[in-house]
Amino acid sequence: MIIAAVDGSSLSNPGPAGWAWYVDDGCWASGGWPSATNNRGELMALLALLRATATAGLASEPLRVLADSQYVINSVTKWMPGWKRRGWHKGDGKPVLNADLMQALDEALRGRPVAFDWVKGHAGHPLNEAADERARAAATAYQAGTTPSSGPGFNGATGAETQVAARASASSGELQAQLF
Repeated sequence: MIIAAVDGSSLSNPGPAGWAWYVDDGCWASGGWPSATNNRGELMALLALLRATATAGLASEPLRVLADSQYVINSVTKWMPGWKRRGWHKGDGKPVLNADLMQALDEALRGRPVAFDWVKGHAGHPLNEAADERARAAATAYQAGTTPSSGPGFNGATGAETQVAARASASSGELQAQLF
């Protein structure tokens, strides 16, 4: 089983933003954007993790995702089926926020053995703290106008390659614009 933490960060919400997933010091990735919300960062961290493990040939390996975002966990475990039935609209008829990422997550999760655990953010959980540190570092780099570290990735799939893969397979131009 692969155990990984995911996290997102936005310095002004929206503002310079970052995302990261973390397994250990030799297996993590991060990226971000000049401007996005923390929720986009949280979602992108999960999407990047799913794509990195798939690229590494580990799509059938059980994955336990630790997240401090109940928005992410509830989106993919509770709300997504209803959104899909309603054409990616919420119960009130309004469009689902971050629908481009939600649709990409729906596709990336299909057939994957993934379990989610909520962990309290900023409470000393080692994996969550490591993911948070890397997501914040990416957001800070964008704020400073520098390129963030993309990390070593998963078996050689770097954060930069994950971003390129996300861009190449995205069905939405909005996701592509948010990635670069």
